[in-house]
Amino acid sequence: MSKVVELDVREDLKNKQEPFQKIMKAIESLDSTGDTFILHAPFKPTPLLGVFSSKGFSNEAEEIEEDYWKITFVKQ
Repeated sequence: MSKVVELDVREDLKNKQEPFQKIMKAIESLDSTGDTFILHAPFKPTPLLGVFSSKGFSNEAEEIEEDYWKITFVKQ
């Protein structure tokens, strides 16, 4: 059974907190093919897409509304 982890970092960024460590901690348990991480962010986190790609994740970024992006990462 695939795991799904969801994290919303919009408040962190609004409060000028860097969420990178929180994001990396959230994906620690995702090691099987099909495991999914869903990130809610105020912008498309382009540098993060590369980091996740190097860790074996595909991604799909969807702009829900202005200042709200939902990025779904799936372990390949």
